[in-house]
Amino acid sequence: MDSKLRRTAIFCSMAVILLVSIMVLMMNPREGNAGEENRQTSSLAHNGTEETPSEQEQPSNQIGDDLSAFMKDNTFFDEEINPILEAAKNQANRLSLVVTSVEKDLRVQVVDTQGTPVSGESFYVKLEGMGEYKDLDQDGIIYIGDLDSGEYFVELLPIEGYKVPINETRVRVKDKVEYVAIEDISLLIKTEEEIDAEAEDSAEQDARSDADKSEIKKLQTASGKAKAGIDVSKWNGDIDWDKVKNAGVEFAIVRAGYRGSVTGSLVQDPYFEANMKGAAAAGMPVGIYFFTQAVNEVEAVEEASMVLKLIREYKLDYPIFIDTEGAGGDGRADGLDVETRTLVCEAFCRTIENAGYRAGVYGSRNWYNNRLETKRLENYCIWLAEYRSVPIYQGYYQMWQYTSKGKVDGIKGNVDMNISYIGN
Repeated sequence: MDSKLRRTAIFCSMAVILLVSIMVLMMNPREGNAGEENRQTSSLAHNGTEETPSEQEQPSNQIGDDLSAFMKDNTFFDEEINPILEAAKNQANRLSLVVTSVEKDLRVQVVDTQGTPVSGESFYVKLEGMGEYKDLDQDGIIYIGDLDSGEYFVELLPIEGYKVPINETRVRVKDKVEYVAIEDISLLIKTEEEIDAEAEDSAEQDARSDADKSEIKKLQTASGKAKAGIDVSKWNGDIDWDKVKNAGVEFAIVRAGYRGSVTGSLVQDPYFEANMKGAAAAGMPVGIYFFTQAVNEVEAVEEASMVLKLIREYKLDYPIFIDTEGAGGDGRADGLDVETRTLVCEAFCRTIENAGYRAGVYGSRNWYNNRLETKRLENYCIWLAEYRSVPIYQGYYQMWQYTSKGKVDGIKGNVDMNISYIGN
């Protein structure tokens, strides 16, 4: 090989070696990383455990790495320094108004961020052109009656410790009762833990004073379209609904609640849900009743609205009844005249029927004869309470409560018993 050819060969060899070296250098970082990963995998297989995140070295100066860092900050819980806690406090004390009208009136409810009336404070509201009104009983509700129909502006006046709305609330006062369920009625419904139940739940069965020795105390065997049933409330305690059904009971009328005879509070029967769910599980057809102490049509619409709110998730096979009877002579509605009491029953029933349910009225023979204009109620289901073997009431009725001293398997103590001629 001549010298020129040898020089060319050497040059080419050196070029190839240089190119290979460059390629190797470029591949080394990946091989190094792979080797490190292999070493980590080998170490994991050798030790049999995996490093937990807390055992790994944390990157320095990264916000959020130390989740307990706030515990080392002596000013974190200082509301004057920490804007987060201050904002939360302001939100918790923020108030708003819920205002409704049934007939020439306004019910103003002062509620918190959860929509619950705020009690224990003497709130004042200002009604444009009418002056200021105070929450006298500090229950978070201010009722304003005898208003002309039309539009008004309501303002919640400032009170220490709370954030009140900046703007006034615009409302319309209705001219006439519309017999439509009140949407925000849930704000008025109370439990027995919130009231004096012994004083408030004081219904007295007028039919007892009219009973005679022929009163039947056993579950009757119905025939044809007639059915044998019971009505129940908290007074009956825990009920074994399967036993009740097996004993021959074909339907039940469950008390949803009552209006307090002293304060007028709307109260849910503490056994309402248990009775409704127990009856449904046993396949027992049900209806509803509500003990009224309404003194006008507006309150009757409230009572009907409460019932409609409570029964939304349940199936009804029988009507919804307004239970009109005395409360020992001292009840807030005991002294109503015949016209007003009849209007109360009509308002309740119309509101129920406007919601798509059947409505009815419960009363004793004496009550129908002397305390109600019965002819105005005969378009509704009349439920008569008369404790005799054969009723002597001359009016038309579709259900008959024939005793309050019945006995049935599955219920401890006495229970009201009924015959229904509705034809379900």
